[in-house]
Amino acid sequence: MRLPLIPHPISPHAGLTLEVEARRAGRVLSLEYVLAGPVERVLWPQAAARVQTDGLWQATCFEAFVRTADGYVEYNLSPSGAWAAYRFDGYRAGMRGLEMPAPFIVTRTAPGQFVLTADVTLPEDAVAATGLAAVIEGFDGSIAYWALGHPSDKPDFHHPDSFALDLP
Repeated sequence: MRLPLIPHPISPHAGLTLEVEARRAGRVLSLEYVLAGPVERVLWPQAAARVQTDGLWQATCFEAFVRTADGYVEYNLSPSGAWAAYRFDGYRAGMRGLEMPAPFIVTRTAPGQFVLTADVTLPEDAVAATGLAAVIEGFDGSIAYWALGHPSDKPDFHHPDSFALDLP
């Protein structure tokens, strides 16, 4: 099932729409983000090696959050091919790197459309609650924060109520 992500009310979105399809098979989370509209106005990161890199969320980046038995994990998936994964003990607490194989990330473009597909490995204690999000940076320097929902007045993908999708 393809789900719409919505921009936070303070986010400029310049006529873009964003949908994501998420599937879980065992410990693999498969994601397909589809950004449509004037994608030529998006500031895309330069291609990079498929390596773990901090700070990806500061530019155009697609994200997933999955609750675990004792906290949650965060995945940052850059269109550049770089990625990051973190484990948290609780709401923005106890952040540390998550050891995992490099995710499979593929991008493709067409007029008016950008697609990022990724497969990430979930930790053994992952549960069903999932949050899906994206940060989209425009050429004009604007930043749009997209998610399944926005439970607070500021963009906050870590908010417990942001884990709005159950993927058994």
